[in-house]
Amino acid sequence: MGLNQTQKDLIAGSAGGITQVLVGQPFDIVKVRLQTAAPGTYKSALDCATKLLKNEGPLGFYKGTLTPLLGIGACVSIQFGALEWAKRFFSSRNGGKELSYAELYASGAIAGAANTVVAGPVEHIRIRLQTQPSNPRLYNGPLDCVRKIFAQNGLPGVFKGQVSTVCRDGFGYGFYFLAYEALVQRHIRKNNCKREDMSPLSSLTYGAIAGYALWASIYPIDVVKSKLQTDSLDPKKREFSGMFNCFAKTWRAQGWRGFVGGLGPTLIRSPFANGATFVAFELAMRVMGGDKHEHVMPDPTA
Repeated sequence: MGLNQTQKDLIAGSAGGITQVLVGQPFDIVKVRLQTAAPGTYKSALDCATKLLKNEGPLGFYKGTLTPLLGIGACVSIQFGALEWAKRFFSSRNGGKELSYAELYASGAIAGAANTVVAGPVEHIRIRLQTQPSNPRLYNGPLDCVRKIFAQNGLPGVFKGQVSTVCRDGFGYGFYFLAYEALVQRHIRKNNCKREDMSPLSSLTYGAIAGYALWASIYPIDVVKSKLQTDSLDPKKREFSGMFNCFAKTWRAQGWRGFVGGLGPTLIRSPFANGATFVAFELAMRVMGGDKHEHVMPDPTA
């Protein structure tokens, strides 16, 4: 019995997610530490990476990797599954015509919002593990981290920072997938070819550009999310009462600079991690003989 299209979308998305983690994790841990450390802790991304290597060794760059390897694989699987479902939905509603850029953005936003059900707690646990001291360690792994947070704060504690995650992903992934699909369809029109004929280098390039579109649209929200997810779990010791309070306090304390911490490693990571994600997805779809996506070509006049 063969796989249906939804199963192919999910499997290809998982391949993209796992690839994204393996490529991007070292950059991500530097980004998170720069976002959440007290001002003056690190002089630059290079200084942060140097201190991490000195104090925790090479494996320090893959601290907390098990959680995102499993979780982000699931997240990206959900992203692509929801994206393809949304594109098919809009295609059925408009009589099978080419999707407009607005419909592609909406499809990406739906994918991002669907992803947060898993991404919120997964990223919270990952950030707790990435920022904990090496000695003594607060958590002995992702399951221990979940157990301790749940014991102290219940399910709301596990989903800490969820509102900012929904805002970030719902808004940002609209731009992410719109950018990629628009570039792919431009490539198809220009070269008069099919999607499956596109080279991995093209997928890598368009994925890299899509990654920059994502981060350009959401980075300040991502900083706020990281701050909320590393804030104290004890209500009496919390620095921030919520997303808007975190925005306000960060602005008062650091101005615009408070919202660009860790931007350097993010910009370095983005083309590699996001480009690799789309290469893995496209190749996996070809291997499985997935949907050729003829319905997703945007209307350039929309």
